[in-house]
Amino acid sequence: MERLKTNKRKIHRKITAISAIPLLTTIISGTIYSILQPLGVDAFWLIKWHTGNFGIINLQPYYSIFLGIASIISIISGIKILQEKP
Repeated sequence: MERLKTNKRKIHRKITAISAIPLLTTIISGTIYSILQPLGVDAFWLIKWHTGNFGIINLQPYYSIFLGIASIISIISGIKILQEKP
């Protein structure tokens, strides 16, 4: 039983670590763009980053799907870990 708890936590940590970088990129690029726009600064490249287009690597068709699925899995696995009895 203890091993199962350890495996759930390892899986949750891996999923969270994998999804953290794209989530942070999306959050930071969207926030900076919304701050710069009223100042008259046109930083369209931030919107491209926000949607998954990183220049050479264009992940736009899959980026939002990946973020959504990774977020849902992270939330569900985190809730399941919290519901476990000590």
